[in-house]
Amino acid sequence: MVLSFETRARAAHAIVRRTWSGRNSGRRVNRISSDHEAANPGLYEGSPLLHVPPVDEERHGFIGRLFDGASTPGKDSHNRLIKWPANTFHITKVTLMSNYVNVLLPFVPLGIIAGVLGWSPAAVFSLNFIAIIPLAAVLSFATEEISIPLGETLGGLLNATFGNAVELIVSIVALKKNQIEVVQSSMLGSILSNLLLVMGSSFLLGGLVNMKDDSGNGTEQTFTSAMAQTTCSLLALSAASMIIPATLYSILDSSDQHGKTESILWHSRGTAIMLLILYALYLCFQLRTHKNLFSEGSGGTSSLDEGGDDPESVMSPWSAAAVLVAVTVVISFCADYLVDSIDSIAKDAHTSKSFIGLILIPIVGNAAEHATACMMAVRNKMDLATGVAIGSSIQIALLVTPLLVVLGWAINVPMGLNFNILETVIFAVSVLVVTGTVQDGKSNYLEGAMNELCLLLLAKPPDNLNQTASRPLFIKDLAVIQILKPDHIQSITFLPEIP
Repeated sequence: MVLSFETRARAAHAIVRRTWSGRNSGRRVNRISSDHEAANPGLYEGSPLLHVPPVDEERHGFIGRLFDGASTPGKDSHNRLIKWPANTFHITKVTLMSNYVNVLLPFVPLGIIAGVLGWSPAAVFSLNFIAIIPLAAVLSFATEEISIPLGETLGGLLNATFGNAVELIVSIVALKKNQIEVVQSSMLGSILSNLLLVMGSSFLLGGLVNMKDDSGNGTEQTFTSAMAQTTCSLLALSAASMIIPATLYSILDSSDQHGKTESILWHSRGTAIMLLILYALYLCFQLRTHKNLFSEGSGGTSSLDEGGDDPESVMSPWSAAAVLVAVTVVISFCADYLVDSIDSIAKDAHTSKSFIGLILIPIVGNAAEHATACMMAVRNKMDLATGVAIGSSIQIALLVTPLLVVLGWAINVPMGLNFNILETVIFAVSVLVVTGTVQDGKSNYLEGAMNELCLLLLAKPPDNLNQTASRPLFIKDLAVIQILKPDHIQSITFLPEIP
């Protein structure tokens, strides 16, 4: 089942915050009671290691609250000279402790410095690539903090809007620089990453950890498949929105190349508007009219964390909004330097910009989300794991990609849904594979391995994609697909290529 945006956000937020914030760190250290010592006089005599000396409870309580994610000394003081620094420290503390990947935050200033000082393209790309990973986690944390007090509908809408904000920011920067190939590949790569990598890893790890039941027999993990199939149907529709422009581009008369391109572009813009309308209907279906189908866990159990308690905000909405704005600005700088270095990286590494967009860029925006999905699968919470994977794919396919087409229209950049033939086939095959694995509502490690293998087969990069006379496409070892002319496929031989 695909959970609601707020349910997924609250569950992941509560689990991560409980892991990092140290809610129990503020508890005073318990001493062995004097009554117990009096009742057992021989237990402590001559045993200094067993005797716990008196503890300065006030000092330990202050230190515990200082590093506790729930509160900070002085945060609620009436003295502004105390309250403002305490609030600033509290916001910084809970933000840094919100996710494991925040240990990579030192790469943020390094990446910006590398871009400003004009370091080598490899250094600029690598540093900013790593820097965006923790920034994406902080952005997700700030969004969740804002959404919690807003209620289910507004909070879910906010999570839906900012769920893939990193991919949107990077793609907008690339779109402004007319890197249409990178934008299209990164959108497809984000969908493949969620459908095949995240779901495959969740099925694989969850299946291995929960392989046997108490009696030693093999078992499968279960989840509600009805809504997963509904969202897969939406993905199939988005695949059709890519297949139709690619097919039209292949069959239309090539004598008027400019006219054909314009026709496909206008068709893509009309399709993008319809996809955005469909996404709005999907949000209404999920957040208003049929939200019960998304919020109930398998077997009537909750999909929230083990404690079952709703997470509480650890910062005010205004503070979270300030963090959200600041992180968005920093991500835009890192994304700008990242995109600027793509051309040099592709040339120096003898790879294609499509491979960078298809494989590398999706990693930066989804790393924390990938970890959350795998952790939920290991804990046998497959509703949440599948919801993270399929829900993000829906956002990319029905919101982010059509929105980029409309934005390209606004800034006069010919961004369309005319993906190349093989990328379109890859997307369609991925949707078919995922639909086949979720339709029975069960998963195991074999299905996870199948998804992972499918991604490896589809995403193997070519060695000489940049050739103009003969342009091999992906999966060259499985199919020799040569495009000798721009509009006609001259030969397709499904045999391993012979050197």
